[in-house]
Amino acid sequence: MNVLVTGGTGFLGAYIIRQLIMGGYRVTALRRSGSTSPFFIEPSILSQVTWLEGDVLDLGSLEDAMQNTDAVIHAAAIVSFHPADRQLMYSTNVQGTANVVNTAIEMGISRVIHVSSVAALGRTEKGETVDESKTWKDNRINTHYAISKHKAEMEMWRGMAEGLSGAIINPSTILGYGNWHNSSCAIFRNVYEEFPWYTNGVNGFVYVEDVARAAVQLLASDINMERFIVNGDNWTFHQLLTSIANGFGKRPPYREATPLMGQLAWRIEKLKSYFTGKKPLLSSESAKVAHSRTMFDNTKLLTAVKDFSYTPLEFAITRSCEQYLQQYSR
Repeated sequence: MNVLVTGGTGFLGAYIIRQLIMGGYRVTALRRSGSTSPFFIEPSILSQVTWLEGDVLDLGSLEDAMQNTDAVIHAAAIVSFHPADRQLMYSTNVQGTANVVNTAIEMGISRVIHVSSVAALGRTEKGETVDESKTWKDNRINTHYAISKHKAEMEMWRGMAEGLSGAIINPSTILGYGNWHNSSCAIFRNVYEEFPWYTNGVNGFVYVEDVARAAVQLLASDINMERFIVNGDNWTFHQLLTSIANGFGKRPPYREATPLMGQLAWRIEKLKSYFTGKKPLLSSESAKVAHSRTMFDNTKLLTAVKDFSYTPLEFAITRSCEQYLQQYSR
């Protein structure tokens, strides 16, 4: 099977490519102009990929990429909580997904797996457990990223209603070895630098290799018009940061940041950005997420895909810390 992966140089997209190549698939990957190859994936894997320069916002490049393609895993997206990225994020996540869906239908692609997010299900204010049956509700906790992923998912549902065969995965916060200057990998860098603050918010976390396996196993299945939460476990942020600190042999965070302190901190960061010209480390939306308490039920995927299992988070974190130390502490 010939599979096109959008967002192939991104954190998750690169691991999806790795999983596909190891599974014997022929892979074409779309990469934006100026993007760099994912150094955290073996060169022997990347050399087997047909790389095409393009963008999900460019219909011409999408049509070229889908020539002689049997299936698509759509992983291209922008994850950001900063207002400066908002317009591009909505365009890429929503219109980009619409373009992928429409082009796939027009070109007779047999199957599409859409990488969404648990954010598209919406967060809860009282610490409830979310499963796939949850319906979206507008509330003050939802970030603009969440809204963009919800709208993107609606494009995929529309495509499936129009006859496209496919499924949706909703990963929680993805952990693993990547570029720790980008995406959720920055959590590891902050802990390595002994950032002292933590919150007691609760969130779902999952190993990047598990998400990649879920995407590829669903691609190979005949499951249609379903969504699946992909979540290894629900931990407090304090538990997560402490586990990463132990993996690095660093001091765990020891100062609790209250919601009030979080509101003060993002305002200070915003003020600093005016003078430095750099993007603030914290925003009002990321401060909200850090204090929210939402848990995610992961049982539907385990029931639907019989040979799928989750990697224990402690093992995933220990392995990732070892890889980061090899890369960055030379």
